[in-house]
Amino acid sequence: MSRDDLKATFFAECEDLLEQLSEGLQDLIAGEASEDTVHAIFRAVHSIKGAAGAFGLNNLVTFAHCFETVLDRVRSGELDPDAETLQTFLRSGDILADLVEYAQADSDDVPEAMPAILERLNEMTGAAPAAAAEPETADEAEGEEFFGFQPLGLGPIVPADDAAGDDEDANGARVFRIRLAASSDLFRNGHDPVLLFSELAALGTLETRCDLSALPVDERFDPEHCYLSWELTLTGAVDDAAIRDVFMFLEDLCSIEEVAAPATPPLPQEDEAPAPFAPIAEEPPAAPEVAPSAPPAVEEGPAHPVEAAVPTSPMPAEAPGSAEPAAEKQRTPAKSNHTVPQTTLRVDPERVDRLINTVGELIINQAVIAQKLADSGLASNSDIMGDLDDYQYLARELQEGVMAIRAQPVKPLFQRMQRIVREAGDGLGKDVVLVTEGEGTEIDKTLVERLAEPLTHMIRNAVDHGIEDAERRAAAGKPAQGTIRLSAAHRSGDVLIEIADDGAGLNRKRIFEKAVEKGLISTDAKLGDAEIDNLLFMAGFSTAETVTNLSGRGVGMDVVKTAITSLGGKVAITSRPGEGTAFSISLPLTLAVMDGMVIHAEGQTLVAPLSSVLETIRPRPEDVLPYGRQVRLLANRGNYIPIVHLGNLLGFSDSGDISSENILLLIRSERTGIVALAVDEISDQRQVVVKSLEGNYGAIDGISAATILGDGRIALIIDTDAILTLAGDCGRDLAPIEETHHAEAAAMG
Repeated sequence: MSRDDLKATFFAECEDLLEQLSEGLQDLIAGEASEDTVHAIFRAVHSIKGAAGAFGLNNLVTFAHCFETVLDRVRSGELDPDAETLQTFLRSGDILADLVEYAQADSDDVPEAMPAILERLNEMTGAAPAAAAEPETADEAEGEEFFGFQPLGLGPIVPADDAAGDDEDANGARVFRIRLAASSDLFRNGHDPVLLFSELAALGTLETRCDLSALPVDERFDPEHCYLSWELTLTGAVDDAAIRDVFMFLEDLCSIEEVAAPATPPLPQEDEAPAPFAPIAEEPPAAPEVAPSAPPAVEEGPAHPVEAAVPTSPMPAEAPGSAEPAAEKQRTPAKSNHTVPQTTLRVDPERVDRLINTVGELIINQAVIAQKLADSGLASNSDIMGDLDDYQYLARELQEGVMAIRAQPVKPLFQRMQRIVREAGDGLGKDVVLVTEGEGTEIDKTLVERLAEPLTHMIRNAVDHGIEDAERRAAAGKPAQGTIRLSAAHRSGDVLIEIADDGAGLNRKRIFEKAVEKGLISTDAKLGDAEIDNLLFMAGFSTAETVTNLSGRGVGMDVVKTAITSLGGKVAITSRPGEGTAFSISLPLTLAVMDGMVIHAEGQTLVAPLSSVLETIRPRPEDVLPYGRQVRLLANRGNYIPIVHLGNLLGFSDSGDISSENILLLIRSERTGIVALAVDEISDQRQVVVKSLEGNYGAIDGISAATILGDGRIALIIDTDAILTLAGDCGRDLAPIEETHHAEAAAMG
């Protein structure tokens, strides 16, 4: 693994650690934190700092070190964080995330707010005891000198004063012995063992021995080659997870064995020569000078680095009388006091994409085989048709499994919005809180990544335009703190994301006037509330009077709608004056495969998204009622649903007549509710592979994508909301028709 690969792994790990940090800090603020939460927050910052030191990311190391020092005071009970301190922690988490982002871009820049936050953290640290007086505090025993080069020897790597004054083993401290046999590429990949040992030294008292036996003394010496191995003894109140954090990026380069040692291991005196030890990959030599309690070969120990505490013999300098207990311990491993962490496999997204494309072709091939078998006239109860059913089942299982690999919760995305709300609120002088729901809702990873920008824009708009200032909220009888709710949920095969605020609601009069002023509509335009709301999505529309960091630049909600539409999604607005505004975003679970209904209209084959179809009806003549000159209504269970002739709307035919031969698809629209689409025939219901039209042909009104059928023909996938937009006046009048009384509808007929 190259240095670049290791660095990429580091940044991927940072994403997880920053997520843990953000989640823990939110629990702290909500008063729901436990002791484990505080430890998790500390470990997240400590892990980022430790790994950053291995790559020489000094800005990140410096800030993380200061941050974790304060967190350690919270962890030890020396500091009880108040509301102001918790806000400083939140800002510190933001700066840590920025520093990771800068480091990923190979930039030495630092956030503008970093000096002020560092000063605040240093103020909190100033009350802490000096490191020399508190050697048991892991990170306060660590100084800047440990980030430079130091000579390695047989003595402890921590300062002598700390080592001499350390009496933690009398207070339940644990002792670990770690063997580190580095691969030859250790130095080539940018690792410095001194930095790793410094991180261990911060956890307690560290003794290190270096094996030089493999070091060549002639022209074969390569300065970029690592010939060394080490044996480390760590004493302190430390858990296994902290040791794993230090070596988290060396699993592929090193073999590490961690074993439990006696509570008070005797160490050889300076005038004694340490007993030799074998390289990790070799059996210990059967020399008479080696004590019977010599450590077993590494092959007999655990292969995973620092995976579990396994008892073994004491250090070679121990009295030979302990040989029998050591052998007994070797036969009976001790129980570890920690849970083995869940294994995570990181895969290049491009590999997953290739697999998804292959599964898509498999689904197309399945449809081709099914079509050929249907054309051959085989009986439906033949063996081969049964085999085809099995094939279809396995193909679906494979497709769902592959999609699950790409699925991830929206939680990281929602957590990022917490920072957006904080920064926007601070910039505008508003007290705003973000409440999230449904963070465990899973969606395709591609959708999560591409949702970040439009969601950020909408959240900022909610703070800027939605939430009133404190005076106006007080006058309206509202609490001074505004609330924005961000929620996600699965619904009918889609993911519904909603951003709702408890602000003043949309000022429709002002929106209309601004649209007229910008020439977007005429002064005599007759628009309903829903149409005025949708003016927000027109290009260049903005109600901001001044240009700020948040608004007024003419880049408005049209960009948001375009971004969401490009994901196969829909966005709708609902608003009540004085109560607030809500934006609803409906997205498919994945962009690759969908369940569709194959339909026919005026000789053309189309596919309707199954998630949008509520039911299908073949109407009786008396169920179809006229409403004006062009619109027809379907009388269905006491409701009157507008009918849209699909073939006529898409230009396949001039006739828009509805007959009893037509089949009606009841479609749910985010904007207009339930509408009936009239088609000629429904031929199948199947999974289809979604192929982009914009990338291969061009955008088509009312059409979202295309697919390949089993007979090789291309079928267009309709966009149900866009279809209703094409309906013009019919679409505009759809919403109130559902509430029309039967007598009124009959009278208009």
